[in-house]
Amino acid sequence: MWSTLPAFLGACLLVAVSPGPSSVLIIRNSLRSRRSGMFTVLGNETGVFVWGVFAALGLTALLDASEAAYDVMRLVGAVVLVGFGIQALRAARRAGDLPLAEGPGPAGSAGPAPEPAWRSYRSGLLLNLANPKAGLFAMAFLPQFVPAGAPHLPAMLALAAIWAVFEVGYYATYVWGVARLKSLFARPGARRRLERVSGGVLIALGVRLAVEG
Repeated sequence: MWSTLPAFLGACLLVAVSPGPSSVLIIRNSLRSRRSGMFTVLGNETGVFVWGVFAALGLTALLDASEAAYDVMRLVGAVVLVGFGIQALRAARRAGDLPLAEGPGPAGSAGPAPEPAWRSYRSGLLLNLANPKAGLFAMAFLPQFVPAGAPHLPAMLALAAIWAVFEVGYYATYVWGVARLKSLFARPGARRRLERVSGGVLIALGVRLAVEG
């Protein structure tokens, strides 16, 4: 296991740096607050681990074998992405010209009320689990790094856990970086424009997932 770990971590890094819906959602929620961003990361990585468990048990093979099952998951994922995009556009409309800075709450605050931690966690988890590509990728990715002769199920579960923990650390740098740059966006109208951009990207990704074969 130790002999394959460096190559596995290098592959995890290449996977993490590839842009996708999760990256967009993590950045969007990190702009609301560091807490929201980190709970989104934790939810997303819970989804990564769950897909890894499914791959270890062979359940994700059903998505590969059944076109109908994959299409159902694909359409569900598209609906979830578009739903998150619409939420972002609605948030942009509600934001008006408020600055992006966090405030103490609705009563006379300068910024929006912080999003509950469970909602940020749920959004990250739901977005990841609703993407059938994540399941197929886990099925194709993890077995490559199972050492010859190693027990398949324990090795796959260990790799899934390492993958999730690694990405928690990686995406934590996103949350930290966004927090450091937040002052650049703390001018009137900035939050509205950022919500519009993230909403448009999420809707575009959802439409792409829906129409692709």
